Amino acid sequence: MTIKPTTFLTSALLLSSQLASAAALDFNDFSNTTGLQLNGAATVTGGILRLTPATNNQSGSVFSSDRIMLDANTSFSSMFQFRITNSGGNRDTDGIGADGLVFVMQTMSNTAGTIGGGMGYKGLSPSFGVEFDTWNNSGWDDNNGNHVGIDLNGDINSVTQVAVPTRMNNGNVWSAWVDYNSVSDSMEVRLIEGTEEARPEVALLSYTISSTALPITENGAFFGFTAGTGGAYGAHEILNWSLETHQVAEPTTLALLGIGFAGLAATRRRQLKTRSVAA
Repeated sequence: MTIKPTTFLTSALLLSSQLASAAALDFNDFSNTTGLQLNGAATVTGGILRLTPATNNQSGSVFSSDRIMLDANTSFSSMFQFRITNSGGNRDTDGIGADGLVFVMQTMSNTAGTIGGGMGYKGLSPSFGVEFDTWNNSGWDDNNGNHVGIDLNGDINSVTQVAVPTRMNNGNVWSAWVDYNSVSDSMEVRLIEGTEEARPEVALLSYTISSTALPITENGAFFGFTAGTGGAYGAHEILNWSLETHQVAEPTTLALLGIGFAGLAATRRRQLKTRSVAA
């Protein structure tokens, strides 16, 4: 059987295109919320997504309307800017206001969300969350009322957390990056106060987690945010948000791609040699 050079080329190009498969959400603001599902107290005002108003006992969430397709070889990167304003109500060790917001990946539904000290996230399972917590819940917060933590399966007792020196509910804009590398099983969180768009080189928080521990199914997952208030409160707002997924090639796919290009090169060499002899 003779295999034409174009067969190798076509196969190689098809495999190459599979390596670049990606999905994305990109909102410079929220004047258009097509592709998003708003729940509970979540509203849009002046292009800003407000998860909760600055009143007691509120909860709100927003998730992608459709699942984002993922598998064990998928990495993702998300960047967003948020602010927490008009803090009031009860006071903890670092001041008034609560409770915080959570960047969430979950497979329950696009209408998920709970209330209060759980920041709208408590009880969501299976799920993964990065909390920006502004209330001291004593024991499970390491007695810190201003920290970033990584949460699993709706449990707000973070598997790891780090204190943030400046209060995140000070009304200023904060920029955050959440990056997952499926090759190294590394989850990294970066945070700066302000609107600087340059991603910091050093992560504020890092955690090793395999893709099998993330809420990934053959049907993908919903991405979004939750927030909640209780006896203390604040307006929790998302100003913009982007999310990209990156498909990492399996070793067998890379090998097949290499074989395809090698076969094409060998065939072309034979053709050139035949033409040279004929001449």
